[in-house]
Amino acid sequence: MIPAPRDPGRYRVALVCLGNICRSPMAHVVLDSRLDDAGLGDLVQVTSSGTGGWHVGDPMDRRAAATLTTAGYDASRHRARQWVTGDADDADLVLAMDHQNLADLGGRSARVMLFGDLDPLQGGAEVPDPYYGGDAGFEEVLRMVERTTTEIVSEVRKSLPTP
Repeated sequence: MIPAPRDPGRYRVALVCLGNICRSPMAHVVLDSRLDDAGLGDLVQVTSSGTGGWHVGDPMDRRAAATLTTAGYDASRHRARQWVTGDADDADLVLAMDHQNLADLGGRSARVMLFGDLDPLQGGAEVPDPYYGGDAGFEEVLRMVERTTTEIVSEVRKSLPTP
């Protein structure tokens, strides 16, 4: 379901949204946590970035960070960065949060897909941008991210040699 790693024994996942302060950093924090729990943290590198550069260097949106913290995750280390074309050359899998982000990345390819393509409940769904809404939007994003990252960890595990 996901592409094979470019380098056997290592896997690189890039998560992309618009400003890199809400959706992709939430997914980054949760995916890192899930990979560590699965014993894959040393084998899988996760990055996140935004297609726009408005927030470069900024911490995660305070509401996104609060949602993660309440759920037991550490959101303190994130600093926003902007996607650069060369990032695609380093990633085994690039996951865009919505169709516009996917289009901004040049569309689907063997290594670029929609994050929601791996959502076990709503395959192909966009991760809604909660920025202009209230806390419920961030909680919805977290639910989507948690169930989808469980699937991503399962798929990545299949792509790596058994420890």
